[in-house]
Amino acid sequence: MSKEKLTKVILPEEKLPRFWYNVQADMPNPLAPSLNPKTLQPLSPADLEPIFAKELIMQEVSTERYIEIPQEVRELYKQFRPSPLYRAHALEKALDTPAHIYYKYEGVSPVGSHKFNSAIPQVFFNKIQGIKRVTTETGAGQWGTALSLACKYFGLEAVVYMVKVSYYQKPYRRSIMELYGGTCIPSPSDTTESGRNVLAKYPDSPGTLAIAISEAVEEALKRDDTNYSLGSVLNHVCLHQSIIGQEAKLQLEMVDDYPDIVIGCCGGGSNFAGIAFPFIPDKLAGKNISLVAVEPTACPSLTKGVFAYDYGDLLGLVPVTKMYTLGHDFTPSGIHAGGLRYHGAAPLLSQLYHDGLIEAVAVKQNPTFEAAILFAQHEGIVPAPESAHAIRATIDEALKAKEAGEPKTILFNLSGHGQIDLYSYDKYLSGETEDIEFSVEELQESLKNLPKIS
Repeated sequence: MSKEKLTKVILPEEKLPRFWYNVQADMPNPLAPSLNPKTLQPLSPADLEPIFAKELIMQEVSTERYIEIPQEVRELYKQFRPSPLYRAHALEKALDTPAHIYYKYEGVSPVGSHKFNSAIPQVFFNKIQGIKRVTTETGAGQWGTALSLACKYFGLEAVVYMVKVSYYQKPYRRSIMELYGGTCIPSPSDTTESGRNVLAKYPDSPGTLAIAISEAVEEALKRDDTNYSLGSVLNHVCLHQSIIGQEAKLQLEMVDDYPDIVIGCCGGGSNFAGIAFPFIPDKLAGKNISLVAVEPTACPSLTKGVFAYDYGDLLGLVPVTKMYTLGHDFTPSGIHAGGLRYHGAAPLLSQLYHDGLIEAVAVKQNPTFEAAILFAQHEGIVPAPESAHAIRATIDEALKAKEAGEPKTILFNLSGHGQIDLYSYDKYLSGETEDIEFSVEELQESLKNLPKIS
């Protein structure tokens, strides 16, 4: 079969990357220093030790280009990695586009998303440090699911605070977490002081990732046997996800192709970072390639936020970082893409966006579900609503290529399947999905409590 007609590109297991790629080594401008949330002074590694494993702290601050993946982690990766790269022939035909459309399919992991790429090493490094319990937050539930299974593999206890609106929109994510041995708590909850404070002011709060982070960190700080784990935003998470883009580059080489455009959905940034960051060196070397982060119009931190220091959680328990933010007080609407309802973008992603090395677009809910259904009807996979944002942007780019008569190559990250998101699809099919825009007034209000940095 000719390379042009291949539908899936399978990278041999022996080609599984042995190193994570660290984009910090190649950034033209380094990150602004993270700050201690209490003193607002530059953070030291010791400041992070009460809640993070030491090896993860070292990865967080490292500027080495490549960091070796431990053998124990690589062996677990081999359950599902390298993940396949698909050529979307049927979608191309439906769009009548000259574009080549490829998607890196992370739904083949045991938990159905890319989140397992970071859950495994995070729990591994906590395990070898002697930690017994790990707390975390989760939006759509993909990260909580991944961490629950990783903890079961290594014999740790997982406690997951799930944003309340998603907890009820996606009840079977909770079921899977509990099946894997994790404990899932709707946030804000009455089990922590952070949660109780929110409920006292806003009894009907739908929850936010910022609130859930505060609850998870508070619990971790109270116990010596417990650490906190984050599924996006932080440097070491983006590092672990780089395995996605590294594999994709090798797979495209196998079919003599190279992307003009790389696309990923973006909330905190782990999905987009995973597919896009390994292409940053190529762009810096002069390659004409666009790296596009796609976010919802209801929570557009890159396209409408400000580049400023902000807290990563509601109560200021985690490091203050410079990022594109809508303000840590912002409560996004209960859109059907819970994984994208975070007020800020990863500092690495934010700096690269500020430097013009990546681009960002915001898309509405209804056109996003329209794209997801078109994709499902032609490629057969029901995508998670988060990944559907990348599909929307991919289709838009493919139609632009059709109009211009240009044979573009487009690569996007399909981070998970959407069978547990059928509640959201039902709402769309019944005409109950709203297109929510983020207003200037909301931004002005939510930015009032940004930390004052001298």
